[in-house]
Amino acid sequence: MTDETGWHTTRLKRALRARGCEGRCVDLADCGFDLTRHWHGLSIPGYGRELPDAVIVRGIAGGSFEQVTLRLGILHALRELGVPVYNDARAIERSVDKGMTSFLLHRAGIATPAAWVTESAPHAQRIVMREGAAGRALVLKPLFGSQGKGLTRAGHVDGAPAALPRLAPYGHVAYLQRFQAARTAPGFDWRILVVGGRAVAAMRRISAGWIHNVAQGARCEAADIPPALADLAIRATAALGLDYAGIDLMPAGEDRADGAGAVVIEVNGVAAWRGLQSTTEVDIAGLLVDDLLQRRLGIPLLADAVQGSAA
Repeated sequence: MTDETGWHTTRLKRALRARGCEGRCVDLADCGFDLTRHWHGLSIPGYGRELPDAVIVRGIAGGSFEQVTLRLGILHALRELGVPVYNDARAIERSVDKGMTSFLLHRAGIATPAAWVTESAPHAQRIVMREGAAGRALVLKPLFGSQGKGLTRAGHVDGAPAALPRLAPYGHVAYLQRFQAARTAPGFDWRILVVGGRAVAAMRRISAGWIHNVAQGARCEAADIPPALADLAIRATAALGLDYAGIDLMPAGEDRADGAGAVVIEVNGVAAWRGLQSTTEVDIAGLLVDDLLQRRLGIPLLADAVQGSAA
């Protein structure tokens, strides 16, 4: 399921072909419910009375509340019909809502920055003033957002007070996360990919600015996966019930090579991996497909497919 085809879908389809499977791209916006045509009550282009054996969610287009609800409803329905959805709608809903992500990480005892979510602008302003008076900065983020878009800081920023912006561009909701300053120059964070309960690849995202997203110009650098970071990333993925996830972590306090003291700042349930793939020889699309086929569908993997993918 994807709202756009390109590099990621080509990789996934190639990995599926290497394992004797066929991958088709379908936009959730083209799907719907039709209780009169087929036994399953769904309308999915190209499938008619049949259903896919499994679904990989690669992208969900934005839209109105009603449109997004319908698209997620299709994924919920597929799960109810016994079709494995990777990642399923429940997990995606948790990971795209930054407030729920922070809550679930906190509830699971996973190190993550302090965060506040409120519809009240006066309440948000009091939080900013209190944190600023203590010499701390906060990051205001869109509750539903990705790729570092719409991020701004408030509170005590670069030695001076910074006011809370208007909340209208943020849907009248303030998601405020305590800012984790870089401990090096240039600064960096880690992106770790977790697939099927294993940390399989990692990189450092390095940037002269305080935002470390690749889409905002950060540079990707290969990185080992220290056990402390792997454990943190795996636990964060499990806390949100994700099959796979891109976990973003920041050093906290002293920047230690073993990753101790890091905190989880983001969990990405529909994670892109083009930047990460540029830093590793691991076939990420192949790992995703293998996990889906073996763990979710119970299909044993052919040795020649594995060797062909690795080559």
